[in-house]
Amino acid sequence: MDILGRSDRVDLPGLGLYNIHAKIDTGAYTSSLHCSRAEVVNEVLEFVLLDDEHPEFTGMIFTFKEFDLRVIRNSSGASEHRYIIKTTVKIFDQDILTEFSLSDRDTMRFPILLGRKILRHRFFIDVTKKNLSYRHKKSKKLKIKR
Repeated sequence: MDILGRSDRVDLPGLGLYNIHAKIDTGAYTSSLHCSRAEVVNEVLEFVLLDDEHPEFTGMIFTFKEFDLRVIRNSSGASEHRYIIKTTVKIFDQDILTEFSLSDRDTMRFPILLGRKILRHRFFIDVTKKNLSYRHKKSKKLKIKR
């Protein structure tokens, strides 16, 4: 089992996002993805990821025909209705299909939060470390270039 630290950089290849900062949060059940706008139009979920201040912001509108709407308790304990999508996240060399709730995380330091649903039975967490998956990926690229 691989070890993750308190934060890392992950890829969301299905959304065209790479090396995005993610907080590892064993207190959260569901993973969350920063979304600046989300609405259902003709039974299709349309949303914009990140916001214009984020370096990887593209303004691109993503669409999902398959999604869910659930009540999720936020970090303050208040219940919110959030859209849920499934997409692949790449951590170390693992492509993991997982659920993300879409939420406005613009006041948060990390645009992605990885909850224990994705972490469980896959990773050990060492809060004294960070960016272990990202370093692993970079070291693999250096070995390939040599």
